[in-house]
Amino acid sequence: MKVKRVITASSSRFAAQLFNFITVAVMLISLTTLLLGKLLASHNIGFLPFVMSLPPVMIWLGGSIFVYASIAHHPNPRTAHYNKWAGYRFYGVMGSLVVVGPAIYGLLGGWQGLILVLGLAVTIIVPWALFDIYKAAREPWQDITIEVAINE
Repeated sequence: MKVKRVITASSSRFAAQLFNFITVAVMLISLTTLLLGKLLASHNIGFLPFVMSLPPVMIWLGGSIFVYASIAHHPNPRTAHYNKWAGYRFYGVMGSLVVVGPAIYGLLGGWQGLILVLGLAVTIIVPWALFDIYKAAREPWQDITIEVAINE
């Protein structure tokens, strides 16, 4: 038996913005903890900012896979489109930093290199993600009716 379900416009819009919302929050938290750790750390515990700034990004890197996969096949094609580009942006920047990051860190070394690498990621990802959130909010979303098969 098939049952009709309605996916509201607000639900589609929120799903389109979700990946970007969390990405912006995580990147800003990570940069803030790095800078805060830099202020709090003495020379004896210089690794503290690095240890404080990595967990949010690493946890989101793993969790983002589940968020991306859950939205990837959304019935609304615009929602899937926004999700796809948010994923391309985040995974592309994080993957390229694996290659370019050590070289930047090696050239500058110490705090300057670490702040530059994370700052570069934030500079690329955050404005673009905020623009996508804004675009998704301004887009005219409509309710979608889908048929769902129910096993009796």
